[in-house]
Amino acid sequence: MSDEMETAAQEPKSNKMMMIVIALVMVLLGGGGVGAFFMLRSDSASAEEKPEKGVVFAIENPLTVNLADGHYLKVGFALQMTKKAGEEEIDTSEALNLAIEQYTGRTVAELSTEAGRVKLKGELLEKVEKAYEKDDKQMVMDIYFTSFVTQ
Repeated sequence: MSDEMETAAQEPKSNKMMMIVIALVMVLLGGGGVGAFFMLRSDSASAEEKPEKGVVFAIENPLTVNLADGHYLKVGFALQMTKKAGEEEIDTSEALNLAIEQYTGRTVAELSTEAGRVKLKGELLEKVEKAYEKDDKQMVMDIYFTSFVTQ
């Protein structure tokens, strides 16, 4: 009879333990499912937003810009267009003007570090993207430097 009492006392403990394990498994599976949903959803959204590469328009003549303290920057670059932009020839004079405004008066120290060049290139890219946006379509997606010399 004492064996029956011990078995009866152990059953509620094992039932509670089993319920806790089941609850934890349900929470983990539910959390994993929700996490997977958001990860897959954000991947598909970012894949749709990224434009496809189109033609590259090289600006033939390098641009010479006055820097601070009597120094100069000679920079050549090309515009990576999106596929939506098509293959039509574009007027690059606005991009050249934006580059002149971006780099004029900068110090050689700003341009001699990779972080400085990346920051200024990013700012220039934002301005060029806005300038060449047509009907809310992104036409320019990147800028490639073909030369970058400070003196």
